[in-house]
Amino acid sequence: MSYLVLALKWRPKNFDEIVGQAHVVSVLKNAILKDRLAHAYIFAGPRGVGKTTTARVLAKALNCKNSPTVTPCGICPSCKEIAQGNSLDVLEIDGASNRGIDEIRALRENVKFAPVAGKYKIYIIDEVHQITNDGFNALLKTLEEPPAFVKFIFATTHPHKVPPTILSRCQRLDFRRIPVKEIVAQLKRISESEKINIEDGVLFTIAKASDGSLRDAESILDQLVSFGEGKISRQDAISVLGLVEEEALFEIADKIAAKDAQGTLEVLDRILSQGKDAEVFLNNLIEHFRNLMVTKISAKDLQLLDLPIETIDKLAQQARAFTLEEIFASFNVLTNALELSRRLDLQRIPLEISLVKLIHGKKPVSLPQPNANININSSKN
Repeated sequence: MSYLVLALKWRPKNFDEIVGQAHVVSVLKNAILKDRLAHAYIFAGPRGVGKTTTARVLAKALNCKNSPTVTPCGICPSCKEIAQGNSLDVLEIDGASNRGIDEIRALRENVKFAPVAGKYKIYIIDEVHQITNDGFNALLKTLEEPPAFVKFIFATTHPHKVPPTILSRCQRLDFRRIPVKEIVAQLKRISESEKINIEDGVLFTIAKASDGSLRDAESILDQLVSFGEGKISRQDAISVLGLVEEEALFEIADKIAAKDAQGTLEVLDRILSQGKDAEVFLNNLIEHFRNLMVTKISAKDLQLLDLPIETIDKLAQQARAFTLEEIFASFNVLTNALELSRRLDLQRIPLEISLVKLIHGKKPVSLPQPNANININSSKN
């Protein structure tokens, strides 16, 4: 049997397995239990957060032998066919490949035919925003008054590109980026079940790199398993993902705080010599100063940082070396450097200039001088 990647092997099979979308699951479950299902849904949200997966689970719930149910059995012929993607009653259509008026007309003609085995005929259209305006116009009437046995589920990463006339005929559910902690918890479950020997810190690194996409996180984990031998370390993750080490960000911020221009440029040279991308480093440094700002404002609110406790402690210590004004100035300098590097197609030079500018723009910390005050007063006497 061929190898099944983790993202497919661990794809949720029922509502309870869907990660990070409790608000969507709650709406769909209640709609099923109260028999208030809409004839058309539009699932909007970033990539890899469970839109198409949720559509499949909803299709199972509607066409399971026990349907309608919030707990599809997963073993009846209908559930198995939907999971395998070969159900005659659940049609998955790629909006990018079937975007013209001819394809939509064909869909409109097929809608009138009753389902073969299940109770509903379900159309799941992925990346629906790719359909042309003529295609959307051809779909309007069918979408407004579909047969009672037809359900439409649209999925899109760009809901603003879908015409308002389509949106107004659908019930919209917004999927969110999955929090880092929930991704880490899911990766830990996968690692334990698959007997993957991996450090806990690596799971957090993967979750941060995935940018709220569980599918991306599972793909990265798959890649690391193939890359490493023995226990997967954080260094393996940094090498594979091309990330800048956290220690390097703290080190360069310390050099800036100490007004050490030469030391700052030496750290930067070492990072770039390791093959790190200058733009990635610049983005990471901007995020680091953001974390310093949040720590300085609200050190006790861990949810705003979404970082390990040890890292938050280090941030709190380093934040004492900067004022809020200096952190705000750092944002301006670094974002200008990022824009300049993209405009000029140069990366290293704007970055070096911005770092030196940060150092020379940093105000020295003024300390109270009680002795001077005493001398002044005594001279007046």
